[in-house]
Amino acid sequence: MSDKTALVTGCSSGIGYYLALELAKRGYYVFACARRLESMNELTKLYPNKIITFKMDVSSIDSINEGYKFVNNKLNELNLSGLDILYNNAGSSCTFPAIDVPDDALIQCMNTNFIGPVRIVHTFSRLVIAKKGTIAFTGSAAGYCPFPFGSIYGASKSAIGQYASILSFELKPFNVKVKNFITGGVKTDIADKRSLPEDSIYNINEMKAAFETRQRMSERNNPMDPKIYVVKAIDEIENGWSSTVDVYLGTWSILPRLVAIFPRFLILYIFTIKFHLTGVWKALSEKYKQE
Repeated sequence: MSDKTALVTGCSSGIGYYLALELAKRGYYVFACARRLESMNELTKLYPNKIITFKMDVSSIDSINEGYKFVNNKLNELNLSGLDILYNNAGSSCTFPAIDVPDDALIQCMNTNFIGPVRIVHTFSRLVIAKKGTIAFTGSAAGYCPFPFGSIYGASKSAIGQYASILSFELKPFNVKVKNFITGGVKTDIADKRSLPEDSIYNINEMKAAFETRQRMSERNNPMDPKIYVVKAIDEIENGWSSTVDVYLGTWSILPRLVAIFPRFLILYIFTIKFHLTGVWKALSEKYKQE
């Protein structure tokens, strides 16, 4: 029997769901968590002896502490010593104009995408060190590209990218690898479906189509099948260079590299066209010039 172990957050659907399946297929004992147990019922049906589901909300420190107790107890029951992979996958979208982000959306996004993973690493790191394992993060191209109406989501992913970079440096003496998967388009249901706030300065007729285009950006750009994505991600963890932290995966994951090379004015021009913002900018300028 294999003694390989992994913990994956955000396993109710999408990348997390398929990560749990792929890891179990490769012989790992998988601790799969999400905010709702019932959302992971299918995982335990498919791999009843390999996937262990439990409830953990990464945005709650109390839930993380309870999750640690559960995992640690189960490891002891199975006579296992730690975690080979700690995969921080749980995420929350946030698509609003920067000056209009509702406070609850701000807190939810930062807690789930940045503060939560930092707390997860703090709480579970000794279990990873015990196995000289890997800590992974589902990052995003949005953390490096000035996508309109994605300031908070982008900030959370940019922050986790820098955290991963320094974490890798600091964990080198313990032979722990760190991977930040800078993710482009993947076919998941993470799109933010919330409307603009009623009092938003951008709430004009010309904005409706552009805002919908932005919200559905990933699904309209030939997103990668999550089953393919997770195979590539786990292959990188198992066989990739230990010194490589940033790994680009998903449709158009190359965008951050292009953004770093080309002049900002050109990137903004391209995004203005791509997200149908020319008419929006003109209408806003005219409206508030008159007022």
